[in-house]
Amino acid sequence: MQFTDILKNLPEVKPPVEKKLSFNVKLKWTIIILVAFFVMANIALYGLGANALSRFEYLAVIMGTEFGSIISLGIGPIVMASIILQLLVGSKILDIDLSDPEGKKFYQGLQKLLVFFFIIFEATIYVVMKGLAPDAALGGYGSIILIVQLCLGGLAILFMDEIMTKWGFGSGVSLFIAAGVGWRLIAAAFGFLSPEGTFQASGKVIALIISLMNADSQGTMLAIATILSTVILFLIIVWAQSLKIEIPLSYDRLRGYTMKWPLQFFYASNIPVILTAALIANLQLFGGLLQNWIGHPTFLGNVVNGRATSGFLYWISSTDIVNAIITGSWQWILLGQTFSLILFYMAISAIFSVFWVKTAGMDASNQAQNILKSGLQIPGFRKDERILESVLSRYVLPLTIMGGLAIGLLAAAADVLGALVGGTSLLLGIMIIFQFYQNIAHQHAMDMNPALKKMMGA
Repeated sequence: MQFTDILKNLPEVKPPVEKKLSFNVKLKWTIIILVAFFVMANIALYGLGANALSRFEYLAVIMGTEFGSIISLGIGPIVMASIILQLLVGSKILDIDLSDPEGKKFYQGLQKLLVFFFIIFEATIYVVMKGLAPDAALGGYGSIILIVQLCLGGLAILFMDEIMTKWGFGSGVSLFIAAGVGWRLIAAAFGFLSPEGTFQASGKVIALIISLMNADSQGTMLAIATILSTVILFLIIVWAQSLKIEIPLSYDRLRGYTMKWPLQFFYASNIPVILTAALIANLQLFGGLLQNWIGHPTFLGNVVNGRATSGFLYWISSTDIVNAIITGSWQWILLGQTFSLILFYMAISAIFSVFWVKTAGMDASNQAQNILKSGLQIPGFRKDERILESVLSRYVLPLTIMGGLAIGLLAAAADVLGALVGGTSLLLGIMIIFQFYQNIAHQHAMDMNPALKKMMGA
C-alpha cells in the first residue's frame, strides 16, 4: 500500500450530503459538541497522582483544555500539526498544490496523520516528564493507563473539531477556546468561592465592592484597572473587527445589480494569534516539564510556579505592568520584556498570517477564481482572471501582513494590561464569539429568506 493510500483511508467524520446545512442542524451539532467538551473537561484522569500542569492554568485557556481532565492535551496536537505543516508547505520544503483537489486532500490527510503523531507524542511527554504523574498505587502500569486516556481524549478533541467543521458553525478549535474563555471570564469577574468552598472575593467585581466597603484604595485601584482594561480591550477588538476594504463588483448576467466583496483588515482572522499563542504555550509547557524532569533550569529558562523568571521564555512571557505600577513592584526590565514580547508576537503572527492565507486558499489567485465562479466581475474591467487577480493582489498581501502585525500587537498589548482572563485569551474569545455571531446571523438570514437563498444557489 502506498503512502497516499494510507492518507486517503484515515478515519474521518462523514460530511453532510446536503450542499447547505440548515440553521437548526448546525445549531444542534454545535450545542452537542459544546456540552460534550464541558462534560469531558470535568472527567478527571483515572489513576492521576501529582498534577504539575495545574500551575499552568493560564495556558489552559489558550490550549482549549482543563489540565488533569481526560482532554488535557486540548487543541495542542491539532495546532502543532498545523504549524509544522504550514511552515513546510510555505517554505516549499513540501511542494503541495493546494489549488488542486487531490493536493488539498493529500494536505488534509498529512495534517491528520501529524495530529495522530502529536497526540501520542504529547501524551507520552506529559506523563514521562511528570507533568501528569501516575498514582504510585497503580505500579508500573500507571503511566500506560494515563497515556492511553490522554490519547483517547486527544482523538475525541480531533473528531469533535472535525464534526464542528463539517456540521456546525465554524471550527471546534475556535469553539473550545471560546468556551474556556467564557467560563473563566465569568469566574474571574464574579467568583466568590475558594477551592475549599469558603467565601473568597476572587472575582474582580466582588473584590471591587469589598475594597470599597473596607476603604482599601489599592485593592479598589487594582480591581478598577482590571475591569477597565477588559472593557477597553473589548471595545477596541470589536471596532478593529469591523475594519475592511470593500471591492465593488457587478453580476455579468444581471445588469445594474452591484455588490461589494469585503476584505477584512484582519484578513487571516484570528488564526495567526491562535497559532502564535499556542506556540508560546507549548514552549512554556515544554520548558517547565523539561526542568521538572531533569531537576534544574534549561536553556529555555528557569520556570517557577508556571512562570519563567529567566532565559528565552522570560522574554516572550507577559507581565501585568498596570498591576506592577499600582503595587509599586515596577522594574525597568519589565519594559524590555514587554518590548520583546510585542516584537515576537508581531513577527510570528505576520509569518503565520502569510502562511495561512497561502495554505487556506485565500490568496489573490483563489479569490479571483471564487469571484468569477460566482458570476461577478469588477465594473470597468474585462472579465479575465489575470486582471482580477492583479487588482486583488494590491490588497490581499498588504492586508495579510498588516493584519498579522496589527493583531499580534493587539494580542501582546492586551497581555500586559492585565485583563480578567489574560489579554490573548480575551482577544481570541471576543474575536471567535464575534465570528460565531456573524456565521449564525448569516445562516439564519439564508434560512429565513427563500429569495436570497435561491439567488445564492444554496
